Amino acid sequence: MNSAHTLLSIKQLEIDYLSRDGQGRVTAVKDLNLDLAQGEIGCLLGSSGCGKSTVLRAICGFEPVKAGDILLRNQVVSSSSTHIPANQRKVGMVFQDFALFPHLNVLENIAFGLQCLPSNQRFSVAMEWLERVSLSDKADAYPHELSGGQQQRVALARAMAPEPDLILLDEPFSSLDIELRERLAGETREILKENNITALLVTHDQYEAFAIADKIGVMSEGRVVQWDIPYELYHKPVNRYVADFIGRGVLVKGTVQANNKVKIELGELDLEEDRSKELGKKIDVLLRADDIQHDDHSTLLAEVVRKTFRGADFLYTLKLASGTEIFAFVPSHHDHAIGEKIGIHLVADHVVTFGN
Repeated sequence: MNSAHTLLSIKQLEIDYLSRDGQGRVTAVKDLNLDLAQGEIGCLLGSSGCGKSTVLRAICGFEPVKAGDILLRNQVVSSSSTHIPANQRKVGMVFQDFALFPHLNVLENIAFGLQCLPSNQRFSVAMEWLERVSLSDKADAYPHELSGGQQQRVALARAMAPEPDLILLDEPFSSLDIELRERLAGETREILKENNITALLVTHDQYEAFAIADKIGVMSEGRVVQWDIPYELYHKPVNRYVADFIGRGVLVKGTVQANNKVKIELGELDLEEDRSKELGKKIDVLLRADDIQHDDHSTLLAEVVRKTFRGADFLYTLKLASGTEIFAFVPSHHDHAIGEKIGIHLVADHVVTFGN
């Protein structure tokens, strides 16, 4: 099938529910739009309560919609007047807790979703999917005998075995150790890509989203604020919310200079868009941790306020002379004490600004 073919399309989706006091309706999702092509992996990224899991339940058929349309392969499956039952949508689901049956072994867990096939065929298909996720040696094991990562792969194999059009993943790595998440997200991406499976996951973890998704929708208050490839989200955020949410960054004060530059406390940066007619204008400049480099020879000093060890590097929170705090990734062999002043310099290649 043509990879450009749109498999999932959501148009002006609105979902509401009865308030806790029963006195009215609360809008959970408003005017949400996105398209996902065959074989693409999408992600809805946002903090708790932004509506991302509600969207997943609506796609699955578990949640009615107030307005708008959800289409799978150009067929409307949900609208204000249409609701195709969940079991007729060819949508697979990987739940947050994996939802494996503890009394069934791994092979039986995967075969469980293949009731439409004859018994002997069920188990041969299940074994084939176990091989695809590199767990054929665990066919007779029970869920409690597996690591979290292995359980996650079994849950993925069980969802893929009936060959659905779309797989939905609800915070699939949240119960795992932080160190495991990015690696398993990468492994999951490889499995989905190798099998040309279209998937949409929800998460609050941007690094997990970057590791797995082709396209990411940053959600806020029931809306997708920006639906884009990870590179564009990071380097070309459409507004302050996305800029603040994606990446470790802060907005610092700047003034537009001659020669299309902006002056900030740390020095001058080249502006990417032409603002030569805005000389002297005050703007905000996004500085991320990778825009600041530790430099022992620099005369520009910043005080170490906080530090987080990340293995290969530290994430330092640094205070400038003005009191403004910024972030910097520093190789972990540069282990400076809290309160110590270190030399830094700007290395920003992509300058993101917002007008005041």
